[in-house]
Amino acid sequence: MEKFKNTKELLSNWPLHITCFVIVIICECIGIIKIPVGNSSIMLLPMLFAMVIGMIVYISKPFTWINSKCDKTSSKFVVIGVSLLIAKMGITSGASIQSVIKAGPALIFQEFGNLGTIFFALPIALLFGFKRESIGLTYSIAREPNVAVIANEYTLDSPEGRGVMITYTVGTLIGTIFVGLLASILAMTPLHPYAIAMACGVGSGSMMAASSGTLIALFPNMADQISAYAATSNILSNIDGVVMAVVISIPLTNFLYKHWEPIIGKRKKNKSENN
Repeated sequence: MEKFKNTKELLSNWPLHITCFVIVIICECIGIIKIPVGNSSIMLLPMLFAMVIGMIVYISKPFTWINSKCDKTSSKFVVIGVSLLIAKMGITSGASIQSVIKAGPALIFQEFGNLGTIFFALPIALLFGFKRESIGLTYSIAREPNVAVIANEYTLDSPEGRGVMITYTVGTLIGTIFVGLLASILAMTPLHPYAIAMACGVGSGSMMAASSGTLIALFPNMADQISAYAATSNILSNIDGVVMAVVISIPLTNFLYKHWEPIIGKRKKNKSENN
């Protein structure tokens, strides 16, 4: 009975669903916009436009049916959408298992590099005054599988859930632009294009497309190889990234939060009192 009630509640918000559908259609019609920057380009994908338009609609409230009550409904549909995406990734990963095996251990071990960002980002989040939200903010790059992990471990209504959604939103808005520019900068270094291509696969399809697209524009003679390395890296980041998050990242972030928050949080509090 409770499940039926929840389903009825979700479906009763049909104006919200239609609004989201119209926004998606508009963004798909806009398509991908490429902004030339030197010898490369920045790619603006439809997902970016959808996030921006959605935020404008919510903040400016031109439609009376878009209100704070839509938050809980939207968060439930995020979980549904992420579940479908993870199922699709599982099928894709299984079909590409031979490519994964041939890629070698370098692609697998690169996932450990993501742990380094925890040590850099967590203190900054604590200095800004975040509490348990900092765990969701910093334990990963907060793409769809990472959102699903937090939803499963804590729920999206928890402080950790709010934190991961903040990073997810910011990453969607500026992540593709950032990695596109970063790929252009790294291409000017002595790093091999294949190494940069592997780094493009961070676990986000849009970020991978933006960064690898920039790289291909710079090295068109290596287009096939760059695409292959970036795609395989992205698949692996989604496969072992979820395992890494559950087994290492979340426990490590919780451990560091437990020991750093009393120190950094107290320092932040004392600084505020002195001001």
